[in-house]
Amino acid sequence: MSLIPQNLQAITSTIVAAAQDVGRAPQSVQLLAVSKTFGPDAVLEAVRAGQRAFGENYLQESLDKIAALKAAGAPALEWHFIGPIQSNKTRPIAEHFDWVHTVEREKIAQRLSEQRPEGMAPLQICLQVNISGEASKSGVAPAELAALAHKVAALPNLTLRGLMAIPEPAEDFAQQRAAFAQLRVLYEQLRADGLALDTLSMGMSADLRAAIAEGATIVRVGSAIFGSRNYHKA
Repeated sequence: MSLIPQNLQAITSTIVAAAQDVGRAPQSVQLLAVSKTFGPDAVLEAVRAGQRAFGENYLQESLDKIAALKAAGAPALEWHFIGPIQSNKTRPIAEHFDWVHTVEREKIAQRLSEQRPEGMAPLQICLQVNISGEASKSGVAPAELAALAHKVAALPNLTLRGLMAIPEPAEDFAQQRAAFAQLRVLYEQLRADGLALDTLSMGMSADLRAAIAEGATIVRVGSAIFGSRNYHKA
């Protein structure tokens, strides 16, 4: 028997408690279920348990999954692309996703804007920031963020919603929170500079409490919902 419904309930309870601990309304934090490497059946179980927003990293896998769920008669779902974006992958992302969390270059944003089909709602965009300065991590450098944000905000067919980051892993709560605080400061600076941002996509299974304490509005949780991953499909 699947544990997905119980896992979703447990994560939701954690989110509620973490928000209440810092005086936030629990409904101000959205749970994004990261379904990469898990098949349509696992997503359908989460859907039956009430989950509607799903995050995907691998384009072809996600396109197959989106099609399978439509064919299975699933209700309208919200799809978030949260993986690295190559220039040759922008068109299907623009055509099939509601959100993109991993924009780090103006060229990618321009292509997404140009390739968003007419008649679809604007693509909701988060800029990925390399908050820890890790060479192995994607994301715009904090010093270059403001210039990129203003350029992306001016593009048609996109709505710049906020920022996303994957800080360097830390086990200590205070260290986790300090990294997320850096992203929140950048976010507040952009808002003070006139950008109408409302989204901080930060926090995963191991550090979502610290992220919520620093203002996360979307937490991205995968393994704590779906179980351990097998990356052979990546």
